[in-house]
Amino acid sequence: MPERDIEDEIRAIESAEDFRSLKDFGVLKVNPYSAARWASRRFAGRELRASDSALPELLNGQGSLARLIERVGQERFEECFLQENILSDEERSRICGIGVKDVQKLRQLVDTLYIQGEFSAAAPSSSPPAQVYSCVAGIEIEDSRPELAFFHRDIWKGRYEINSAKKSEFLRSLPKSRRRGAELFILRLELVERRKSTLYRTLEALIEFQSDYLVSGNLEKRRPLTQRVVAARLGVSPSVLNALISNKAVQLPWGLEAPLKSLMPSAKSLFLGRLYDLAEKHPALSDAKLSDLLRRLYGAELSRRSVAQYRSELGI
Repeated sequence: MPERDIEDEIRAIESAEDFRSLKDFGVLKVNPYSAARWASRRFAGRELRASDSALPELLNGQGSLARLIERVGQERFEECFLQENILSDEERSRICGIGVKDVQKLRQLVDTLYIQGEFSAAAPSSSPPAQVYSCVAGIEIEDSRPELAFFHRDIWKGRYEINSAKKSEFLRSLPKSRRRGAELFILRLELVERRKSTLYRTLEALIEFQSDYLVSGNLEKRRPLTQRVVAARLGVSPSVLNALISNKAVQLPWGLEAPLKSLMPSAKSLFLGRLYDLAEKHPALSDAKLSDLLRRLYGAELSRRSVAQYRSELGI
């Protein structure tokens, strides 16, 4: 699930009567993350304004949204929906004088415009749609250490902790007609929490492992890391980890958004990149001399034949 869908799912869960009942009975606790930090997403340096040429086309046939923007006013619309700030839907509702549901409609409109803008800037109209990555967090440097900073407050404001003893007691207290629905709701909570906690631990593992690269910005300091190693560290199946990160991205400390998989490069991909750079800088070197240079600079033990094969793959 993209972050926006998870955010909507969490809002739906937390507005449900079952959620309040579980908290009141002591089954559910929402514990804040110990060091939750927040960041504004930079959207690759693009600025979106209400006068954007895509807006009239998108609003065609949606008069209610057009009237809603007019009611809010351009200045407040840009302040609450287009600028880099972190406001909850309730805060936007109060500032703009509209209901929370109307705020959500305008937020979804803006998200759609951003996606359209990125597609039109990145690919010609004849190209197939590019893969859309859901940016889950930013990485900031504090005291020479990389730290996570999240964009979605509703997702990362707290962990769901279920008390097993209280859960059994709560379910026994319900009439049979309600028990099954409550069980399914608790399962829904647990699945959302599992998704959040696994992603959180994955992000922590990646920034710890690639700390030197993230602090310096030097590609040479990336370390080889496989999904299998990360999955073993987290105690999850490699297929689960692959599905979780397949469409996820992070905002690197220098503002670039990159797929999470870019923080898990294979040893071969790193060697190929280094070999390419060396071969471009020293086009007259033989395979044997390139092999020796790779060993001296990077500790890479590659035979002359391996270097020749890699050069062939790279077309150099």
